This record gives sequence, C-alpha cells and structure tokens, in this order.
Amino acid sequence: MERDIDHVPAGGESVPHLRFLKWTVGGLAAAMVIGLAAIVAILWMRLNAPVLPQLPQTIELPAGAGTRAITFATDRVIVVTDADAVLIYDHNGQLIQQIALTPR
Repeated sequence: MERDIDHVPAGGESVPHLRFLKWTVGGLAAAMVIGLAAIVAILWMRLNAPVLPQLPQTIELPAGAGTRAITFATDRVIVVTDADAVLIYDHNGQLIQQIALTPR
C-alpha cells in the first residue's frame, strides 16, 4: 500500500490550492511585519519626548531660571533649575529652602 502524496502534476504546474496557500501565508507574514513596525514606531514616538508637569501658578522662580525637573511631594514642591539649584517650595508657593548643586 503505497501512498501517492509526493505526486507532482505533469508539466511542473503546482496545485492551485497550494499556490493560494503560499500567497496567503506570504500576505499574513507581510501584515505581521508591517504591524510590528507600526507598534515600534508608535512606542518610539510616545516614549521619545518626556513631558514635564506644569509648575503651579503660585510658585515663582528666580529671574532667568528655567526648570529641569519638578517633583510633587505630599507637603512640598521640589524644583531643579537649569542653573543647578534645587528650590523647595510649600504648596502655597513660599520658598522654604534653596540648595546649590556642585557640578561633577
């Protein structure tokens, strides 16, 4: 009892169902590659630019100072300026303490 599973039609033609299957698998592979590229691109765009929180209106920075980081604690707001200073404010906007950072 031999099975004839390796039979290839005469003339080198492929079976029509297998040709359709080959095109379907190729299309699905292309769709997966495009989908993966889209996910990577979306993640790259979303995670590339960090968004800093807005400084509350009650807090006034020294003249010419810009913010590098803002941290909101339970009872105070801590601001790191671009002049390497740490400013600690209460939630009413009053400056509690100022610390100068030394560059490395």
